[in-house]
Amino acid sequence: MQSTKSRSRVFYGASALAVAVAMASAAHAQQTSAPAPAPETSEVEEVVVTGFRASLQSALNIKRRENGVVDAISAEDIADFPDLNLAESLQRIPGVAITRRSGEGRQISVRGLGSDYTRVRVNGMEAIATSSGTSNSGGTNRGRGFDFNIFSSDLFSNLIVRKTASASVDEGSLGATVDLNASKPFDIAGRRLVLSAQGSYNDLAKDIQPGFSVLASDRFFDGKLGVLVSASFDKRHLIEEGANITRWTFGGSNGGWNAASTVAGKTIAQINQNVTGYDNAEAGLYHPRIPAYASYDTSSKRLGLSSAVQFRPTDATLVTIEGLYSNFEGVRKEAQLQALGLSRPGTGKPQSIIRSGVVEGNNLVQANIDRVDLRSQSSYNELNTKFKQVTGSIEHEFSEKLKVKAVAGRSESAYSDPVATTVTFERIDSNNFSYDFRPRMMEMSLGFDATDPNAWSIVPGSSETRLTPEKVDNAFTTYKLTADYILNDNLTLKVGADYKRFDYESAAWQRTNTADVPAVASGAAMAALGKVFKFDEGLGLPGTSVTSWLAPDLDKYIAQYNIYSNTGIWALRENTGSAAKIREETKGAYAQLDFNFTAFGLPWRGDVGYRYFETQLASGGYANATSGTRFVTVDNKYDMWLPAANLSVELTPKLIARVSSAETIARPGIGSLSPGGSVNVQGANRNYSSGNPFLEPTRSKNLDFSLEWYPESGAILAFGAFYKDIDTFVQTLRREAPYNTLGLPNSLLDGTVATPDMVFAVTQPVNSPGGKLKGIEVNLQQPFTFLPGFWSKFGFLANYTYVNSEIDYLTSTTPGAAMVNATLTGLSKNAWNATLYYEDDKFSARVSAAYRDRYLTGVPGSDFNDVQGTNATTNIDAQVAYNITDKIRLSIEGLNLTDEYNDLYVDTDNRLNAYTHTGRQFVVGLRYTF
Repeated sequence: MQSTKSRSRVFYGASALAVAVAMASAAHAQQTSAPAPAPETSEVEEVVVTGFRASLQSALNIKRRENGVVDAISAEDIADFPDLNLAESLQRIPGVAITRRSGEGRQISVRGLGSDYTRVRVNGMEAIATSSGTSNSGGTNRGRGFDFNIFSSDLFSNLIVRKTASASVDEGSLGATVDLNASKPFDIAGRRLVLSAQGSYNDLAKDIQPGFSVLASDRFFDGKLGVLVSASFDKRHLIEEGANITRWTFGGSNGGWNAASTVAGKTIAQINQNVTGYDNAEAGLYHPRIPAYASYDTSSKRLGLSSAVQFRPTDATLVTIEGLYSNFEGVRKEAQLQALGLSRPGTGKPQSIIRSGVVEGNNLVQANIDRVDLRSQSSYNELNTKFKQVTGSIEHEFSEKLKVKAVAGRSESAYSDPVATTVTFERIDSNNFSYDFRPRMMEMSLGFDATDPNAWSIVPGSSETRLTPEKVDNAFTTYKLTADYILNDNLTLKVGADYKRFDYESAAWQRTNTADVPAVASGAAMAALGKVFKFDEGLGLPGTSVTSWLAPDLDKYIAQYNIYSNTGIWALRENTGSAAKIREETKGAYAQLDFNFTAFGLPWRGDVGYRYFETQLASGGYANATSGTRFVTVDNKYDMWLPAANLSVELTPKLIARVSSAETIARPGIGSLSPGGSVNVQGANRNYSSGNPFLEPTRSKNLDFSLEWYPESGAILAFGAFYKDIDTFVQTLRREAPYNTLGLPNSLLDGTVATPDMVFAVTQPVNSPGGKLKGIEVNLQQPFTFLPGFWSKFGFLANYTYVNSEIDYLTSTTPGAAMVNATLTGLSKNAWNATLYYEDDKFSARVSAAYRDRYLTGVPGSDFNDVQGTNATTNIDAQVAYNITDKIRLSIEGLNLTDEYNDLYVDTDNRLNAYTHTGRQFVVGLRYTF
């Protein structure tokens, strides 16, 4: 409490001092008729450069003229962004780290705060874009995080990351507010036409995929009307392969091992030791739940359209209308070979006999096991996202002092997985199975010919055919009215009001009984429904490991049984647990005073203000009641006052110091607010997740300091420090419990292979204690213009970020329950990236490296693993380009040149959870500018 009071005094004191000095300076200026220098005098002198160096200079110009801590990425030219993916461009900004899906940047975290804590605005309007991924890459996005992979970077002219708050910027972010700005016709001088074509090649998929883009812009009626249209289209094909373990569990789980099991140095009691809490997890002998090989074959096509019309009927009026559309269509084909029986109770694990094994610590890292239930699984998903946005604004200067702007807009993101199919083959009680986790890439041997149709069958009640289509819709409707009034040469008053409505709806469907399948005996009948799947694209598995197996051929299976008929055993019903309907309405207003003055012989500038908002929330979902399961709606409401202040001073013409203080909030993930719950059973993975409509928003008190030196055009050396005092975090509380203890009706298990006595992984979002987050950023950007001749064309940029936050995580809502102390989920303590580049009038080249330290994805983990996380990654990319003429440029780009693996783990023992790679990507492009 004392810390909070002290920091509040710092904010109010600094704000009052800034305003007092500004007013005093204004009075002095009026008396002496010598106004203080305007902020523009400190801007970088414009230098005519082109290409990558030009984009760096443009980004520095944006950064330098802001009052707060801001970073930016700018296009090298019209419709020519430095990277193919927006997230991969953003990772060059200090404090920004990215997560990938199928080798492509999907979401970002800023200063250790994940995507749910970062708000994204597209053309000034808040938006959410939703896509899906494998279970290892986050699955379907049901939160507030923005999926950058649905957009082509060609549609945008710059990205701005606002790390500090101002009252004039909408609330909702703890990490940063990210602005994605598309090109506008008045940003471009005269008529422009840009055409580009490209081909991409992935060394695992081994095929070439095309891409095209076009942009046209012109002005009419003596420059009063501007029109811009752009379009982009590309296709991608990626293969992701590796091991997928689905966590580790203790020997006594799921009924324990067969009593005949033997492990050197262990009694059967020790082998089957039960674990009942995180405090005695070390007593258990842990083994992989479902050791599996997995392959994901993903093809996608992405269409992007943008348009902007600007009209300036008079010098005082500007009307802008912008439209943005993206259609992302993907197909994912999945094949898995699983030792499912190690996580299956009853006739599964209790029948399995460990013949021998190797123990390291309390982990059974290698084992030879008889009577193991095996599964061959094929899945097919169609993953579609449509995003559309329309924004209109009108600005009018009523006088030299008063300017008013009105904005209205709506964005919609519709994600659907209309075809989601999984078919499985079984082999019950298979002998001579073995796994080995001593190498990081798991080795798995079956002891029989897995391609033989005589080895597999379809067993009703055990085999599954899952049909699980789903959809997630998001929509933002926004209205804003702002006014700026220049009080004098030193003070500008800014006021505004806004209304936002966020609508969220999700739904899913499933079969009445996923295990109601036709019985198919081993042999010729299985051969007619299967195909041989070949594994090991560059994984380097030994000859003893299985690298091919008989997998369900979905085309043959669909043709044979007409599973999409929606009749009989194939009829679908709504999965009520996944249904949610949420409306969030927010009314806000702000008042902000911008100032600039001279004091102590130095030019100062900044802003100070307050923002007020009120949010009303209506959350709907299916909940259980005495009368059965029914749809209920829960209302919630909260409001807050949020102060913010930013102060910058030019210590010298090349040295700027900044200090910022603010209170900010982030709302809970939208998918977490449903009052309902979802039962999900996929083979031996049994989960129950519920929402919490009474989650409180996360509130933070922030203090930032930055010192920036601009020694020459295009160069910067900057140091920043930041501190956040966060009152609460929303964590996912995990526990293990038999289904029949959850108070849920047994009817929710109808159609699954689960029974009421089986143990489920139970999750629910809760507010956990907050904590303090602190860190530093160092940013260096230097063109080598001080070197002679050829060497002067080189340049270098690099940044480093350190973030730390120790949080106490709940293990139970029971008072006095044990806590787990760990870093904030999604936080990498160390992150850096660096780029070495060369650029002259004809040729350019650059190589970039991006490092992200290991980070946690779940605390506490499931099965009494204390954490779940992702290990460190280093990604290397490179690009070369040659200007054939002034209008034609050829480029070659290489992505993930070292084929970095995605390495997921559970527990501080670093038990392997998933280990996959996506190969190297090469892109050849040709660009024409008219």
